Amino acid sequence: MKLTIDRVSKQYKNLIAVDRISADLEKGVYGLLGANGAGKTTLMRMICGILKPTGGTITYDGIDVGEEAYRAILGYLPQDFGYYPEFSATDFLLYLAALKGIPKAQAKRRTTELLELVSLQDVRHKKVKTFSGGMKQRLGIAQALLNEPKLLILDEPTAGLDPKERVRFRELIESLGRESIVLLSTHIVSDIEHIADEILMMKGGQLIYQGKWNGMKGDLEQFYLEQNA
Repeated sequence: MKLTIDRVSKQYKNLIAVDRISADLEKGVYGLLGANGAGKTTLMRMICGILKPTGGTITYDGIDVGEEAYRAILGYLPQDFGYYPEFSATDFLLYLAALKGIPKAQAKRRTTELLELVSLQDVRHKKVKTFSGGMKQRLGIAQALLNEPKLLILDEPTAGLDPKERVRFRELIESLGRESIVLLSTHIVSDIEHIADEILMMKGGQLIYQGKWNGMKGDLEQFYLEQNA
């Protein structure tokens, strides 16, 4: 199980959003840090096959990002996730499961499991338009897990969650990292510090730090602030 990002770049006219990034990610949780405009979302969208790199390659166990087999192992929660307000939570997940090609019986079972996992089972028949921001975010997390992905990409997943929900979410991510590759982008350094096996830090489209972080290296938040001063 390995995600290989090999000299990946993305250029828009005169702007280089991602500049020749290389990294190998294996099973575990990876925290992606960077200020707004650092290139985090652009990189994640390329890993998800939504944007095509200007240069370089992205593969999972040798499978190219553009292949159907790659999409089959991918789960993605974008920063701005679209919801169908008139759908109930259950109908929303069943609809997305159908789009992903998940068989009906499996989709029903998985939907029940996931609504319980993200603590939405009691409101499963309520319309999404009645949900709070945190509840919608939890539903977004559930949809990203529908196909039991081996590669899970989460862009600012704790946005809108209260402190108690964030702790519960961190525990969920830790457990998912035991069986899959999880790449988690956030500006909340404490979320990364608690659960990430490795830290990736971006600035100006480049990867300026990659590796494990421990107390011997000092305070991660202080280091992050110094890099983005």
